Amino acid sequence: MALKETVSGFRGTFGNEPGENLTPYEIVNYAATYGNWLNKQFTNPKIVVGRDGRITGKIVSELAINTLLSMGIDVIDLGFSTTPTVEMAVTHHGATGGIIFTASHNPKEWNAFKFLNQNGEFLSANSIQLLLDNLQKKNHTFAEVTSLGVRTKIDNEHIYHIQKVLEDELVDAELVKTAKFKVVVDTINSTGALVIPELLEQMGCEVILLNGKIDGEFAHNPEPVEKNLRALTKAVVSEKANLGIAVDPDVDRLVFVSEKGDFFGEEYTLVAVADYVLSKKKGTVVSNMSSSFALADIAKKYDCERFESPVGEVHVVKKMKEVGAVIGGEGNGGIIYPPLHHGRDAIIGIALFLTYMVESGRKASSLRNSYPSYYLSKNKVTLPQERINEVVTRLQDKYKKYKTNTDDGLKIYLDAGWVHIRASNTEPIMRIISESTTPTVAENLSEKIMMDIGEMAF
Repeated sequence: MALKETVSGFRGTFGNEPGENLTPYEIVNYAATYGNWLNKQFTNPKIVVGRDGRITGKIVSELAINTLLSMGIDVIDLGFSTTPTVEMAVTHHGATGGIIFTASHNPKEWNAFKFLNQNGEFLSANSIQLLLDNLQKKNHTFAEVTSLGVRTKIDNEHIYHIQKVLEDELVDAELVKTAKFKVVVDTINSTGALVIPELLEQMGCEVILLNGKIDGEFAHNPEPVEKNLRALTKAVVSEKANLGIAVDPDVDRLVFVSEKGDFFGEEYTLVAVADYVLSKKKGTVVSNMSSSFALADIAKKYDCERFESPVGEVHVVKKMKEVGAVIGGEGNGGIIYPPLHHGRDAIIGIALFLTYMVESGRKASSLRNSYPSYYLSKNKVTLPQERINEVVTRLQDKYKKYKTNTDDGLKIYLDAGWVHIRASNTEPIMRIISESTTPTVAENLSEKIMMDIGEMAF
């Protein structure tokens, strides 16, 4: 069991001993710390909350909501929702912040708080650090009985989300209807089942839903990667479907399966959507430093520039705003489309991809084959926290003849590909991610760096 309170957020495995796990003590403290932070910034704050389909979702949300109400904060409660829907609801309802109760792709034992600002975007690392600094102080102020917050329940916010997606100028639902697609969707027993089938039906698709019961009893490991989606790939083939779609429990990551049952590749979700967006609207694109170089190839195709950011959605969004990006995201299947909102959103990603398929007249397999193939190798090395900075500095010196980027650990641009070395925010390890045009070379690049680290650290 575990509890992780870092600048990446607050999360833990539910139950057991306070101080080491996510228990009611931690839940109330997290909510009160955030509420105190809001009360210092705003007069009469109002926040939006929503939760994914996890077993502990109702317990966690009720404890947090009642804590916030007792601090005089009004709460708009969406109940079951998706992360991007809550993000959009913050600005839709003129709120001053928000919380999503979700542990994203983590197993069912986990739950977490995702905190939002008044723009419906994740809190910055500095703001999260302020919350961390105040967690142990417990100097919270609660409202008098005449000044308690008011709770408003909204059960259909996803309808607004779908409406805004279908109204987007690059989404053509009427065109997609002409294709009469059959689509198999795996919503992993969570809140994607609320919104994705409805979106697809409004775009004229026949929907075959897998794992659509929202009960948090995840039918498989909830991370939407190839090894966890065998049932989806088989169903696409057996149903003679045009496309397979999978999301994670809070619906901010999106992956596809082609009509042949082949995994499209989570790195290529962003590549394909960016290809379509840039064909309509040229501009800069952004992905994090551990995402595939294939996005740079797509940007070059349209004489556009790709920028890199540190890993993490908040960093991608910051860079996108700095450079005025028209599309961005992360290589884990995260699409960030600024005309809708600055947050990873599988819903808009689906609509843009379907429109592109029909407009281009290409099947999913044909689209995937049109992109250059790169191969990622992901590894990690256990290393004491106090040695990490020293090792990174020594690696930078050893590879000083190559171009490097130190915005997030160290990225080395080698002749055969690149290697990104960064410290984990939650564990005493260094992550080593490499990419090249063949799996063997990608593995060799990582192995060489791991050997270097071994020689430097021990």
